[in-house]
Amino acid sequence: MTIQRRHLLALPLMAAGVFPVRALQSRTLVEVWKGPTCGCCVDWVTHLRSSGFDVVTHDSGNAEARQRLGIPIAYGSCHTAQVGGYALEGHVPVREIRRLLKERPVAAGLAVPAMPRGSPGMDGPAYGGQRDPYDVLLVQKDGSARVFESYR
Repeated sequence: MTIQRRHLLALPLMAAGVFPVRALQSRTLVEVWKGPTCGCCVDWVTHLRSSGFDVVTHDSGNAEARQRLGIPIAYGSCHTAQVGGYALEGHVPVREIRRLLKERPVAAGLAVPAMPRGSPGMDGPAYGGQRDPYDVLLVQKDGSARVFESYR
């Protein structure tokens, strides 16, 4: 077992009862492939980080990652991610990512096709508060999909 530096620094506080052991649990890692200049991708990554995820980004390879992770181009968006063995395509809200990881359905992952205004990363001041209705799709391993959650 590898002990991270932050864990070693916390040991004296744990011994004193100041620092709860559960605080040492690793945060969930999300790996993201995106374009190097995409602002909404950066905003989605910020959404993930502010919600407690650790995120590693790659400024290329979106199409390759989408294909490798089994998400059909019909459900494509501007970035592709992987978390807990699942693909995330597009502006998937953290609430649905957490639900996916809790329920663990047999599936390729979640997708928010296109780039709907009001979805995480597409909700900044540049969009003037505009909101499009959209669905978060649960993409099956055979490429079919069903609605996982609707945002109206």
